[in-house]
Amino acid sequence: MADAATEARTEGRTVRLQVAGARQEESGHGIARISRHVMSQLGVTEGDVIEIVGKRATAARVIQPYPEDEGLELIRLDGLQRANADVGSGEHVEVRKIDSRPAQRVVFAPAQKDLRLQGPAVALKRNFAGRPLVTGDLVATAGQQQVNRTDMPPQLRQMLNAPAFALTQIRLTVVSTSPKGVVHIDENTEVELRPEYEEPRSSRADVNYDDVGGMGDTIRQLREMVELPLRYPELFTRLGVDPPKGVLLHGPPGTGKTRLARAVANESDASFFTINGPEIMGSAYGESEKRLREVFEEATANSPSIIFIDEIDSIAPKRSEVHGEAEKRLVAQLLTLMDGLHSRSNLVVIAATNRPDAIDEALRRPGRFDREIVVGVPDESGRREILGIHTRGMPLAEDVDLQELARTTHGFVGADLAALAREAAIEAVRRIMPRLDFEQQTIPQDVLDSLRVERDDFLEALKRVQPSAMREVMVQAPTIGWADIGGLDEAQEKLREGVELPLKNPEAFHRLGIRPAKGFLLYGPPGTGKTLLAKAVAKEAEANFIAIKSSDLLSKWYGESEQQIARLFARARQVAPCVVFIDEIDSLVPARGSGQGEPNVTARVVNTILAEMDGLEELQSVVLIGATNRPNLVDPALLRPGRFDELVYVGTPSMSGREHILGIHTRNMPLAPDVDLALVARATDRFTGADLEDVVRRAGLNAIRRGGGNVDQVKASDFDEALEDSRATVTEQMEEEYGRMKGELKKRAMNPGPLGFIVPGMVQPTRESKHG
Repeated sequence: MADAATEARTEGRTVRLQVAGARQEESGHGIARISRHVMSQLGVTEGDVIEIVGKRATAARVIQPYPEDEGLELIRLDGLQRANADVGSGEHVEVRKIDSRPAQRVVFAPAQKDLRLQGPAVALKRNFAGRPLVTGDLVATAGQQQVNRTDMPPQLRQMLNAPAFALTQIRLTVVSTSPKGVVHIDENTEVELRPEYEEPRSSRADVNYDDVGGMGDTIRQLREMVELPLRYPELFTRLGVDPPKGVLLHGPPGTGKTRLARAVANESDASFFTINGPEIMGSAYGESEKRLREVFEEATANSPSIIFIDEIDSIAPKRSEVHGEAEKRLVAQLLTLMDGLHSRSNLVVIAATNRPDAIDEALRRPGRFDREIVVGVPDESGRREILGIHTRGMPLAEDVDLQELARTTHGFVGADLAALAREAAIEAVRRIMPRLDFEQQTIPQDVLDSLRVERDDFLEALKRVQPSAMREVMVQAPTIGWADIGGLDEAQEKLREGVELPLKNPEAFHRLGIRPAKGFLLYGPPGTGKTLLAKAVAKEAEANFIAIKSSDLLSKWYGESEQQIARLFARARQVAPCVVFIDEIDSLVPARGSGQGEPNVTARVVNTILAEMDGLEELQSVVLIGATNRPNLVDPALLRPGRFDELVYVGTPSMSGREHILGIHTRNMPLAPDVDLALVARATDRFTGADLEDVVRRAGLNAIRRGGGNVDQVKASDFDEALEDSRATVTEQMEEEYGRMKGELKKRAMNPGPLGFIVPGMVQPTRESKHG
């Protein structure tokens, strides 16, 4: 092996490798990952410089491969390096070992428009120390996304962990180097930073796949639909089929549809034409259609091209639902242009919308938009990628854990996470404001160097940024955990198994081939802690929590109630994992045919909820929890397995449970030594959690009444007095009643009576017992 390496070194051996994308966190570091086998062929070790030749030549430092790439003929390059070599993922490059010379002088300039830079070049010198550079390269100031490996050579570790240059990742062009060729910056290099933007060699400086996080599958689908026809149209000719003409991207606002389309255009090196819905509309007759034709003609002249139509629902609405002739003509013109694409094989149309159902049906057929791709709300790993992108150039403090932030930002889309990073940065700036002298034009270097974005900055930012998908529905990340609940051990255990386990560990259920529970009905006397249980289970399962009152979902307008429920479940699916909690559910879904409420409205509402719970759209990672103290009024069709799988009785706590609850409520209360909570618990038989909270509150009031404003302890006598004024809300009769209901509810679920109506004998006993 050593002889082969020596031979390769002497011959200047070249290896042909296929390009693949690097992980997002490595973007802008100037490294290339190749397998050990290829490193041996080239005669290079980790940290050596290699030349990468595609349509253009660039350079990078070699680093060991990802474990899954070992033995493959692959080279992992980030988006900037792919742009520098002028190649796309899947293409091949020539790779050879090369010597990098120390640079005497390197000139940088911003590669982004509307960006003017000023500041000491020494910061750039620190940032790019040891990085191989070639004139014309696009480079980026690397941030805190450090490549953590302890076994790499010290000079490579120093290059990868260079301090951040600024609060945001800045892309620069290497304007010139002296000497020419592949150079690197050392302590003797003179670095100059030009303030003004210089036209980059490639539009890929703008956005590439490294700048789009949490969309691995979407990018793969788009690449085969867009890149293949633009790069290799002969493939489709050989197969005797027409290449795809259009792709429709749809999903909630802020998920990155526009950014993704731009990244695809840049990576496929195609001309990019944007049509924004309202801009195309003209006032004169036929003007809108003329503008649309002009865009298509210009794109054809500059092929390969991508035409991106943003908010397509505004220019191509359903013709049956619009009254204006102009809109109908525009839709017809777009249909004609897309049908005429057979003569323009190097042209692909990408459209984006968050209202796919508002688009004219004629557009949504193969031959026009051949594929519809959903750009959904990112999952936890996707959010981690997106946070990595937005904090690339951010000087993060050591206590910032992006994985933890990704875990706590359920329902956040890319735009929300960008706003979160921005708000956290503003918090950090707010902290150093007292050290700034506004009379000076520049900020002192020591202040800039000390600027760090800390964990607390992100936590403060989280209070101000809420997920955009949930603006219309109040979504909470609950603060109540199992530790704040006492005396409900049996109910707790059922909810933990049924909600927390499937949301946290869905693979276990897939492995055993069983489905998790869809719904839980918490029933029991008032004040026993049903709402608290729902909040705690959402927190412990690290899920979003949507609390809704039945009255909010009912409307006097025909069909509005059903729409509200459908909207609620659609939102919950978007921000999954999610716990939907409906309080007093008996008023929303009373038994059909029981004569309760407005018969038509409630029957339609019950039907909608039944359809949502086991309809065609699966409730993946969404759990419905209903609470009621009158379960006998709930429609029996909801009580069967597959809807409310578990009927959980939340009763009055036992004596040990009462003592636990009293301990929770007196956690912040200064108790005198003579207070024995066990004695108080013994004296509060059948008291619910709400009753016990009332006892503690009254004891505190008694202490204030006794000692005025200077009281510092609550005594046993205060509790004795409080107990005299308190009573249990649950009577023995009520306890017997609920005990009887427990057995009846299961029977009702199994035997709902003829045509789903209530069996009269099953409701009556509860009413009779109240009268003895």
